[in-house]
Amino acid sequence: QVQVVESGGGLVQPGGSLRLSCALSATTYVLYSMAWYRQAPEKQREWVASITRDGRTNSADSVKGRFTISIDNSKNMAYLQMNSLKTEDTAVYYCKAALFRGDYWGQGTQVTVSS
Repeated sequence: QVQVVESGGGLVQPGGSLRLSCALSATTYVLYSMAWYRQAPEKQREWVASITRDGRTNSADSVKGRFTISIDNSKNMAYLQMNSLKTEDTAVYYCKAALFRGDYWGQGTQVTVSS
């Protein structure tokens, strides 16, 4: 059984920072990559950033220079450091683990950027 659990969301003022965490648990697995997506109200889910198990990263233009994705293979954790947050970053953030057996999603964590 595979579980993906996000945490770290909350309410933050514009210009502030948050760090999201994604915990992956599975009995045995081969991990290809982990990624963050987000979905704002009445919008489609969009890709934010991804990282391979050996640390290669990529991110959407809208968050480049502000968000940083990282991975800790020893802890089966991925992180999304979000700085200089904007109101348009408000969304539910989802973590996806791409394993050999398939893709697994978490339930999401709400991030609200508002003054």
